[in-house]
Amino acid sequence: MTQHRRSRPSGSELPLDEAYDTALLDLDGVVYEGGAAIEHAVESLGTARFTGMRLAYVTNNASRTPQTVAAHLTELGVPADPADVITSAQAVARLIADQVPAGARVLTVGGEGLYEALREQGLTPVDSADDDPAAVVQGYGGPGLTWGRFAEASYAVARGVPWFASNTDLTIPSGRGIAPGNGAAVEVVRIATGAEPQVAGKPQPPMHRETIIRTGAERPLVVGDRLDTDIEGAYNGGVDSLLVLTGVTDAAALLAAPPQHRPAYVSADLRGLLEPHPVVGEDGRCGGWTAAAQDGRLVLEGDGTAVDGLRALCAAAWTRAGGGRCELDAGKALARLGM
Repeated sequence: MTQHRRSRPSGSELPLDEAYDTALLDLDGVVYEGGAAIEHAVESLGTARFTGMRLAYVTNNASRTPQTVAAHLTELGVPADPADVITSAQAVARLIADQVPAGARVLTVGGEGLYEALREQGLTPVDSADDDPAAVVQGYGGPGLTWGRFAEASYAVARGVPWFASNTDLTIPSGRGIAPGNGAAVEVVRIATGAEPQVAGKPQPPMHRETIIRTGAERPLVVGDRLDTDIEGAYNGGVDSLLVLTGVTDAAALLAAPPQHRPAYVSADLRGLLEPHPVVGEDGRCGGWTAAAQDGRLVLEGDGTAVDGLRALCAAAWTRAGGGRCELDAGKALARLGM
């Protein structure tokens, strides 16, 4: 698939687990939330694996090692090997290794996953700006990171040392709610230095490159819950995507999405990976629903499943918005769908 201005969701006569060889799955909000499996995730992924689809888990969280993530997935009932897990730590480590001498010292602010990824690339993590680092890298390290770690990064970046970030997600979901993500920590160093980092994680191309290198996928399908990371990352990589509504993105945000945030497919949860997807007509028809833009709002008529109604609304909204965001009132139409 190449980038284009999508005006409606795509259809697929085959179930998606047969139409694509590899699912590139986000974790938080897709497979689990707060450490517990999301409803239908374990069964759906088991079925997809049984039918021959490769499952790869692609996460912007750079704090945990692939071994830790794989063990967590296996504990939830989703058997996984460390090789099935691709992290933004691995992507940023490769990005740095391409630009500094072999064995170079890298001032590292993050968790064990970032340290391990750097060592895998033959780089040497250090903790001080006085260790003469060739690069500075930040990755999510959890609540244990102290203010002094950000100060060390700022000292080095201010001296002109190249600066890298695993990702710039401002928030991260937790079992207690939404917490500050690595992007918030990156802002601390940006404010102190006025510099801009090179970013590796979703939606940037280095993450997609890392994923393809490690999986060898020929017909990948990105599966995620965030428009600005998962879906935009698929758009930037020129591949199709499936949005599931079990995480951050709600129906209203999907309708308002600009072109780079419009998924090829949409489903309520990971069961959508196992199903064909209906063709959505240019006239806003899907299943038993018809959607249209009238008098500044989206109007929905007919009957059928809620997700088919949402697909029809996407066609009406994205067609009207063209290359921008849809500003039409969708409140009554979404209320009819229980969304």
